[in-house]
Amino acid sequence: MPRSYIGIGSNLNDPVAQVRQAFLALSNIPDTKLLAQSALYSNPPMGPKDQPNYVNAVAELDTALSPQALLVQLLEVELRAGRDRTKAIHWGPRVLDLDLLVYSDRIVSEANLKVPHPGIAHRSFVLLPLFDIAPQLDIPGVGALAELLARVSPDELCRIE
Repeated sequence: MPRSYIGIGSNLNDPVAQVRQAFLALSNIPDTKLLAQSALYSNPPMGPKDQPNYVNAVAELDTALSPQALLVQLLEVELRAGRDRTKAIHWGPRVLDLDLLVYSDRIVSEANLKVPHPGIAHRSFVLLPLFDIAPQLDIPGVGALAELLARVSPDELCRIE
């Protein structure tokens, strides 16, 4: 089954609990197995600063689902957690954000899905938790995870569990 990595973030409604619940929800996606979960990290928001810090993590999955079918499942998990994408502020606060970061060795460029995630190379809050569970990962079309991590500053990240 293809290996995929999911970025998880939350800064509303007890973010630590939201991220833990997301791991559980990911383990219940049909035809999908949760293989590993990173530590949880706290970091300042990337967008507007007048919002709480985020809690971020990464999950490693094996899935028989296509990238598009997996995206549908991720959006469903967000919806069940209370996320309302119709009222979302770009980089604003959110109950739960799930991003398909990497899907096997595939590069996907569709209107509603880009894989690897377009911001992956520049986001320490994604790279560091990803490194926790897949230090040897080579991200298709982007490069070796260890090299990408060496180029970003994880100074504002704080491992919380």
